[in-house]
Order: sequence, then C-alpha cells, then structure tokens
Amino acid sequence: MGKAIENIIKKRWISLYVENEIGVLAKISGLFSGKSYNMDSLTVGETEDETISRMTISVTSDESTFEQIKKQLNRCVEVIKVVDFTDIPIHMKEILFVKINSLNAAEKEEAFRISKVYAISIIDCDRSSLLLECVQTESKNNAIIKLLQSSFPNRIEVVKGGSVAIEAISVADR
Repeated sequence: MGKAIENIIKKRWISLYVENEIGVLAKISGLFSGKSYNMDSLTVGETEDETISRMTISVTSDESTFEQIKKQLNRCVEVIKVVDFTDIPIHMKEILFVKINSLNAAEKEEAFRISKVYAISIIDCDRSSLLLECVQTESKNNAIIKLLQSSFPNRIEVVKGGSVAIEAISVADR
C-alpha cells in the first residue's frame, strides 16, 4: 500500500532554477494564481550563471496541494530544477526595513538600544526618524516588528523582502 499523504497545513519552501528570460516570473506566479495557490513569499535573482535565475517560494499548504504545486512547476518548460526545501537543513534569511517616525530624543535613544541588542543596522536617520535594516530569519524579523510596534505604536513603516535560502553544508538555521 502507498504512503499516506499528510493533510497537515504548514509552511513549505521550494527553490526553483529557471531560465533567466522575460516572462518567466509572470508564468510561475500565474501558475500559482491560476490554481488558487497563495504564495507567502517569492524572491528571485540571477545565479552565478547569468542565463539562470533562482526563485525561493514559500507557501502554506497541506502535503497533497504541495505535491500538486511541485508537479505543475516541473511541467513548466522554463523550470530547470525544483528543490523541496521543506524538510532539509537550510540557511534562510529575509531582509527587513523598518522606518520609525516622529521620535523624540528619549525614543530615539531607545531605538538605538533595541538595534544594538538585536543586531539591527541603522542605515539612515534625521532629527526625528530612523531607518533600520535587519537580515534575519522570518520568525526573528516578525518578532522584531512586534517589538517595534509595541515600542513605537502607529509610527513604524515595514518593508519585508521574501526569504532566500540555500541548502546547509553542516548546520541548519531557519
């Protein structure tokens, strides 16, 4: 008898190697929307070979849906390779920018203290605003956002980039 497919809904990751051509990103994202699959995040960038791009896609789904997603991706002519990162050791990071506005001197000092404790870079500032940059895992960045929202209510602006990932050599850190 075949292996039972899990119906547990969880976050899953795929890494795709695709041809670096016009329209490939639209085709891949169109595949997801056409099947009513929602992407949690999508990042894409050129690899060491300028003719190939690598996408990192995060979805929240059950195993059955995820298998369908992988099959659909493997059918795309522009897709060179599909790698399921869900259950293998990987290193994954996302970039986070947070702008904090309308700070007085004491609040600015508190923001500097938080940035030092959590290894956040302050990359721009003026008299009453700071721009923070953080490259961490998604869960750590989410915790930082929550902390900053509670410390500076209604004064933060958040921009997150999707996660990028690579297979680990020896140690996993999601």
